Amino acid sequence: MAATKKLMQARIELQGTQLKKSGHNKFAGYNYFELGDFLPTIQNIFNRLGLCGVVSYSTEYATLTITDTDDGSVIVITSPLSEANLKGAHPIQNLGAVETYQRRYLWMTAMEIVEHDVLDSGQGSDDKPKAKPEPKPEPKSAPPEKMEGKPGPWQLTVSTTPGNNPSDWVELVCEAAEMQLGFVKNKEDVTSIFTVNREIFNQLKAQSQEQYDLMMNVFKNAKAKFK
Repeated sequence: MAATKKLMQARIELQGTQLKKSGHNKFAGYNYFELGDFLPTIQNIFNRLGLCGVVSYSTEYATLTITDTDDGSVIVITSPLSEANLKGAHPIQNLGAVETYQRRYLWMTAMEIVEHDVLDSGQGSDDKPKAKPEPKPEPKSAPPEKMEGKPGPWQLTVSTTPGNNPSDWVELVCEAAEMQLGFVKNKEDVTSIFTVNREIFNQLKAQSQEQYDLMMNVFKNAKAKFK
């Protein structure tokens, strides 16, 4: 299939470029690729090789269809949809956030873009002392596939796909809370977000004490802006 060969060539060309990460996750303290960091470069490579990528959405899946413009062969990549419904945001803002999130991961999957590379630290002399393996943390049960805060203007609804990864759930909650804090107008609004969604934040604490502490610090700073 010609599309497969061209896609592999596109991946190799992309690896030879100097991409910079402009996104920053303040909760976990790491940088990540935003869509605009790599998509223009990919589009230029695709145009030169004769490939075209189109993203589409259904109620359950986001799909990236890559077509060879010379022979019409296609490669299809799908991703289950996840969503965070923010009551304080306009529906179109929620939709745009979800679609941007899905587009980013579809293209990262297609182009084999990795966020964090794990380097082999075992190279070198065998005489060097080997690091003692760290004890593995006790496995946590997966968070609920859907959680909702109490009905109200600041209610959060966090939904993920069945069998969701706990770390993905934690990141989704943090991003949703941060987005909602962007709409507050006073200290009472900040307090309401936490109070209305207390059960969600309790689950966040159960999944990751570190992320919960960081989230509480974000709430504290949000309140301090209105003093």
